[in-house]
Amino acid sequence: MRFRLTLAYDGTAFQGWQSQRAGARTVQGELEAALGRLAGGARVVVYGAGRTDAGVHAAGQVAHFDLERAMDPGALRRALNGTLPDDIRALEASEAEPSFHARRNATSKLYRYVLDTGEIQLPSRRLYAGHVPMRLDELAVAEAATLYRGRHDFASLASAGSSVKTTIRTVTRAEVRWEDPARGVRSLVFETQADGFLRRMARSMVGGLVAAGRGRATPTVLREALLARDRRAWPAPAEARGLVLVRVFYDAV
Repeated sequence: MRFRLTLAYDGTAFQGWQSQRAGARTVQGELEAALGRLAGGARVVVYGAGRTDAGVHAAGQVAHFDLERAMDPGALRRALNGTLPDDIRALEASEAEPSFHARRNATSKLYRYVLDTGEIQLPSRRLYAGHVPMRLDELAVAEAATLYRGRHDFASLASAGSSVKTTIRTVTRAEVRWEDPARGVRSLVFETQADGFLRRMARSMVGGLVAAGRGRATPTVLREALLARDRRAWPAPAEARGLVLVRVFYDAV
């Protein structure tokens, strides 16, 4: 049986989604270990919709895997949550068609980044929001966000060494809003949806917004840097802790 899972996890203590060298704690590794116990020691390979980086969180990651044994999806979800560590939870489980693939069938992904601005960051937010110790120009941030919308070559925003066939992506959503979670704290909330994201692309988008908000790059400069297709031309990416994979979208079947 092929199963589809919707997962949430706190990425703080993980070295990302993808299994790595021995000793590196990853979300995929923890899931495969838990499923292996349910499968009587057999290896169960898990495929995720997105390979989130170290420190990145998820509220709606999707994964699939095959089990040799038949199992009720609800019972599977409960058994997994009884086996998984506290920083991973299976929110939903369902039987999937044999052809379903969590990554290849995804039509788009939605990410959210939260960035606290101001001199002091609340300790309770230090694991789940980025921080810059100054206020940003909100109009400049909003104007910079419009640069991302549409179909572009995002090579300038990708990490070096990314192995992809193309760096062209279509961004359908790039929106900013501002919140005041506590006295003296002003927070940028950036949401972006696209048909795919290059490695560290979402964090690099936030890096561009910060550069614009600090007056270090005008929208014209950022547009030229985007067109340059050169990572060295783009501002540094924002830190991982503020990023959440909110949802993965699929065509209705």
